Amino acid sequence: MKATLTVLGSGTSMGVPTIGCNCPVCTSADPHDRRLRPSVMVQWDEHTVLIDTTPDFREQAIREGIRKIDAVLYTHGHADHILGLDDIRPLSFPRVTGGGKIPLFASDATSQTLRSVFRYIFEADYKYGGLAQVEIRPVNGPVELFGARFEPLPVFHGDTAIEAFRFGSAAYLTDFSSVPEESLTKLYGLDVLFLDALRHHPHPTHSTVENSLKLVERLQPKRAYFTHISHDLPHEATNAALPASVRLAHDGLKLDFDL
Repeated sequence: MKATLTVLGSGTSMGVPTIGCNCPVCTSADPHDRRLRPSVMVQWDEHTVLIDTTPDFREQAIREGIRKIDAVLYTHGHADHILGLDDIRPLSFPRVTGGGKIPLFASDATSQTLRSVFRYIFEADYKYGGLAQVEIRPVNGPVELFGARFEPLPVFHGDTAIEAFRFGSAAYLTDFSSVPEESLTKLYGLDVLFLDALRHHPHPTHSTVENSLKLVERLQPKRAYFTHISHDLPHEATNAALPASVRLAHDGLKLDFDL
């Protein structure tokens, strides 16, 4: 089954340009150096699934012409990955969905965060017009969606376990500093592998370019893309120093793969 992955955003939590920064990347004229908050969209057979809803989702959806969403998978509950939930409202109304609510697949910890941050959506005593028509569903194993299988894989974001996802011949790992062996065994020889690569110098909760290159060497994907990129990495110069099979992701990047 053929599918297309679209990078909705490839930036770090503050985005690039970063507010108040005049560094060479933040002031770059290269459109690849403009990075919204990190998320991807997977589409196949007229179905659309998001991984995370960033604070930039409205802009991402308009840019990509998104007309419907069939489901959302969440990696974790940090602000840069969930705060766009309210912006899916116009795509959740019955006239778009046909009557059902959009399922949000999330771990217990992420579910608790969603329910707390968006109390007005999920608590019955909040009465507002035009609420997002969504429902949270647990992630207790692989998620089957319209003939496709999204397998959650634990990774560590500092000391916190969050979700990566493998789907067909592709996988998406964002916001990690380490990957357990049991997850690595599910990631060998993929067609497309997305990896967190924040910058060159170490960070307590994110992978670096060098660490992610070591994972690429070990896992041997056909194509690897680095995401969750800070303003420390200029697109063109960084790509020139990477192996040919490894690139920085960029907003709007589209990739075909087998789902």
